Amino acid sequence: MSIAIAEFARRRRQLMRMAGADAALLIAAAPERMRNADAAWPYRQDSDFHYLTGFPEADAVLALLPGRAHGEAVLFCRERDPAHERWHGEVAGTERAVSAFGLDDAFPIEDIDDILPGMIEGRARVYCHFGREPDFDARLLGWMRRLRQLRGGGVVPKEFVALGHLLHDLRLYKSRGELKLMRQAAGIAAEAHVAAMAAALPGRLEYEVEAELLRVMRSRGAVPAFPPIVAGGVNACTMHYVANRAPLKDGDLLLIDAGAEVDCYASDITRTFPINGRWSREQRALYEVVLAAQQAAIDEVRPGRPFDAAHHAAVRVIAEGLCALGLLKGAADAAIESGAYKTFFPSKTGHWLGLDVHDVGDYRVDGDARLLEPGMVVTVEPGIYVPPDLRGVGERWRGIGIRIEDDVAVSTDGNVVLTEAVPREPEELMRVLGGR
Repeated sequence: MSIAIAEFARRRRQLMRMAGADAALLIAAAPERMRNADAAWPYRQDSDFHYLTGFPEADAVLALLPGRAHGEAVLFCRERDPAHERWHGEVAGTERAVSAFGLDDAFPIEDIDDILPGMIEGRARVYCHFGREPDFDARLLGWMRRLRQLRGGGVVPKEFVALGHLLHDLRLYKSRGELKLMRQAAGIAAEAHVAAMAAALPGRLEYEVEAELLRVMRSRGAVPAFPPIVAGGVNACTMHYVANRAPLKDGDLLLIDAGAEVDCYASDITRTFPINGRWSREQRALYEVVLAAQQAAIDEVRPGRPFDAAHHAAVRVIAEGLCALGLLKGAADAAIESGAYKTFFPSKTGHWLGLDVHDVGDYRVDGDARLLEPGMVVTVEPGIYVPPDLRGVGERWRGIGIRIEDDVAVSTDGNVVLTEAVPREPEELMRVLGGR
């Protein structure tokens, strides 16, 4: 595994300390999901389960039992079965769950109904993701019923507590091992973006560019962190455009939003560039506003600054730029106060990044924006999107959509841009595109 076994064990110990000695914590692996008949969707482990175990298989449940004499971290998983493995491949089994993944104890998943209720008897609280998976919820309620039946009535936990509040706060702070994986994911995504730029020629189709993104990611052992957005021309004004079927037109811009995932850790990059390698005056003017807004926002990603400071910085630059270009009337202060800028910039400027593309963690604490700390990773992705049917602006501006996105890690003395390998300066982009 890319993350050391000792780190997974440290995470489990830290979570148990936070939960308390009288708690039990239950986390289920992601279920396999069928697409149709015998065809399953590609399996991807639940992020929380992966964070605590690194165990890659379905049909597994982790029980964390602080103070248990025979081991606090117990995994229920599939047992080895040659007949099953002939069709579906080798599984770890209970022995390797202990030897290779560092769990304290392991039992066959088939025995969980008989074993687990007794393990949580007498615990005051059960931490779990209640409400996420109906099948697991039903099973959990069944264990509580079975516990009540033990020896004429076991001591049933009095509380069910949402696990996310504790666990997701831990996930906000990336370790050196996690940051190494995220740099790797960023490097692969950067290579994919540069290859996509080379493939993005007038007359080709958006999905041909998408194919180049996927080729690079899979050839480097990564998978897409999310369905890539390859949006030519007016399609870039649709924030979550995923059709990727339109032809690329000479004179249009192409917006590509794509990230790679390595061992469940994600990257997320967006670049926008002219398909023919030459900016129109309007395209470049708007691009330079977005680029300046992104740099102003990146400068706010440092320890002690509120999470939303980057967004406010980007809004200020974009409002001033739109007013200077005449797309907004009046002064920037008025456009910000009234929210008029949202016609062109309706989104936020970034989000947490980690095991999930839109990673877990509270953005506000006690009503105030969370302060950034070393180890946190955010995206910075301002944009300008001029709706194609927007009245009140010149036709030459309509249908232009621009976003620039990078992944930024908070360091002890500032920040590190993990995705800087992808060109974003206008002249640099022109050099890359001119070499096609």
